[in-house]
Amino acid sequence: MRPTGRLGAWIAFLLLALPLALLASSEGILASLLGLAFPGREGLLYPRAGLAWLLGEHLALVGASSLLSLALGLGAGILASREGQAALASVIERIGSVGQTFPPAAVLALSVPALGFGFAPTLVALFLYGLLPILRNTMSGIQGVPAEVLDAARGMGMGRLRILARIELPLAWPVILAGIRSSVIVNIGTAAVGATIGAGGLGAPIISGLVTQNPSYLAEGALAVGLLALSVDALFAAIAPPLRA
Repeated sequence: MRPTGRLGAWIAFLLLALPLALLASSEGILASLLGLAFPGREGLLYPRAGLAWLLGEHLALVGASSLLSLALGLGAGILASREGQAALASVIERIGSVGQTFPPAAVLALSVPALGFGFAPTLVALFLYGLLPILRNTMSGIQGVPAEVLDAARGMGMGRLRILARIELPLAWPVILAGIRSSVIVNIGTAAVGATIGAGGLGAPIISGLVTQNPSYLAEGALAVGLLALSVDALFAAIAPPLRA
């Protein structure tokens, strides 16, 4: 990314993240904003938890699930991209695709009997749903490293682990980071579904708004989810290294 593009991404991040932080830290400002959108309506704010608390729960869900997806996706992607592992790569990619074959709501329904309600089944659903983009991009990034670069590294006497750590992963990192970005952004929106089984987060006012037919609750949650997703996407754009040609 060119310097001007990176600066624009940082500006976009600040323009999105600061309003979200302001709304989360001041119920008065949030209530006033919702009051303008829904004049005359009582019960503008979701009553069971403040927006700051809900935002923290949402970030915890997305952060924990994304770390698990990154650990397994990166490790499996590296293993599958090793020379002579084409058959293993096919098997690993098919297994990784299972998480996105089922809708998150179905994964939640299947997880509840074993894990109960709340954080744990939602974590499992988000982890499975966010795995495939990281896995595929890790494999694609490493397999896209030019053969002549690897030959030169071997000619310098570098072993497999050094080549992986000092050549393959650094060159593949922009592609891997794009997969992480996609995984995290998708999970920010998907995490709202966890509120249906008591996981909390920004989905709680959305679900409550739908159940009670209160558009103010729904707008509170949807606005926060949207600002969070756009803020994180802008942050990834700001820190992302340029993709190699």
